[in-house]
Amino acid sequence: MACTTILVGRGASYDGSTIIARNEDDEPGSFNNKKLIIVRPEDQPRTYTSVNGHLTIELPDNPLQYSETPNSFTSAGVWGEAGINEANVAMTATETITSNARVLGADPLVPYTPAIGKPGDANYVPAVAGGIGEEDLVTIVLPYIHTAREGVERLGSLLEEYGTYESNGIGFADSHEVWWIETVGGHHWIARRVPDDCYVVNPNRLGIDEFDFEDAFGEQRDYMCSADLREFMRMHHLDVDYALEGQFDPRDAFGSHSDMDHVYNTPRAWMIERYFNPLDETWEGPDADLTPSSDDIPWCRQPDHKITIEDIDYALAMHYQGTKFDPYGKLGTEATRHLYRPAGINRTCERSIMQIRPYAPQADRAIHWITFAATPFNATVPFFANVDAMPDYVSNTTPEVTLDSYYWASRFLAVLGDSDYSGTAEPIAHYKQTVAALGHQMVFATDEQLARLGGKDTRAAAAREREDEEESLPADVEPMKPADVVKATRNEKTREVLAAANENMAKQLKAQTQTILAQCLQATSVNMKDAFSMADF
Repeated sequence: MACTTILVGRGASYDGSTIIARNEDDEPGSFNNKKLIIVRPEDQPRTYTSVNGHLTIELPDNPLQYSETPNSFTSAGVWGEAGINEANVAMTATETITSNARVLGADPLVPYTPAIGKPGDANYVPAVAGGIGEEDLVTIVLPYIHTAREGVERLGSLLEEYGTYESNGIGFADSHEVWWIETVGGHHWIARRVPDDCYVVNPNRLGIDEFDFEDAFGEQRDYMCSADLREFMRMHHLDVDYALEGQFDPRDAFGSHSDMDHVYNTPRAWMIERYFNPLDETWEGPDADLTPSSDDIPWCRQPDHKITIEDIDYALAMHYQGTKFDPYGKLGTEATRHLYRPAGINRTCERSIMQIRPYAPQADRAIHWITFAATPFNATVPFFANVDAMPDYVSNTTPEVTLDSYYWASRFLAVLGDSDYSGTAEPIAHYKQTVAALGHQMVFATDEQLARLGGKDTRAAAAREREDEEESLPADVEPMKPADVVKATRNEKTREVLAAANENMAKQLKAQTQTILAQCLQATSVNMKDAFSMADF
């Protein structure tokens, strides 16, 4: 998939949450129909066979429940993409990334190899299963982890055992940490913890640009990697830096620096970091510090202001507004307006923003914000993840096109907005803000309701601004061992409250979406090219 990822450490977010988000973008000309569902433990397979890799894996017998955004029609695989499990661990998988010939030659990818001939033939060669890939990862990792760090460890071990047929980046978050893992060839990998006060932008290229081997093979506070990575690099001469002893840039060694990067990948990093850090660099002009084609745009950095859900929504919907590269703008020329690949693109299937809130009780701290279809035109809406089922409006994406589905309604709205951008931009902006406001209102009201139900005021706890004594970061108001977290999130009364809140949110979302569709249909109808009236004589 061709996607864009943003990761936010708890010290860089507006409320102390960890946040991981990604646009799931399909291939050109393709649109996977998506839904937001809950996978119960009894529905999780114990023996998993992939469609693309033809690989069969035996899975543990103790899965956790989790949310996910799979394809609605699973003939090509599950493609779970993003979710939060009932241990309050979020996962986004995957960001397709790039590599280079040296790495892929040293550790080749592991594609499925079809059989040659038929059994019994003299020249028969049996099929060989491929490795794991994007289709599989949420299904085989998320139900079995209790922390973000465990996510890296489980996925790393699976990569070493089975290999992969594609290069990918994967994000994990719990209430304390955000981790990012990138594959290196077919079986190797590196991972870095996002610094608490930083955010990450990762657009379809290997991103990590700093790595500490001493930590990775020691305390593993901020870095992890496959066990033989140093020997692998030494054997295949993969370190190309003149760096000082102990410093290493994985992007230089394992990544790409192609012409395609400079129109497809680096411009998105430039655009989004320019938005989050307008004061730190000269972004345009002959004296620019960084340009759309810069290869050294930082993987992570501290933002100029703390990042909100709305900031992420805007950043992942960006199409170079205010520059000559905006396809809907009036600056520049027709050539410049279509020079670079935007983050907000027509072929987005879904966009998940997953928020783990340390100031909320374990039972309701996990929120899965969902957007379907092209993000410049569609709203992001919150749903509590620890429920038994998601509302029908977001979970029942049928083969039949219907406005009773948020997915299909979003596809319609995107087409209307794109066809008459100037005529629909204002009402769509109002719609997006209205839905976001209703979402925040729903979350706040539900927190209050659960505080009363539980007999304690969690809002008062949040107002006390408890901090981690060592790092001056928001502290966990309800610290628990992983097993106790799962017990708390399985509380039946709490789940009933969260489910009712989700249903009410879906009802309001549907009403707002029907209204904006009617408004945009009217606007685009008035501005149709075959319009004519007597006043035109």
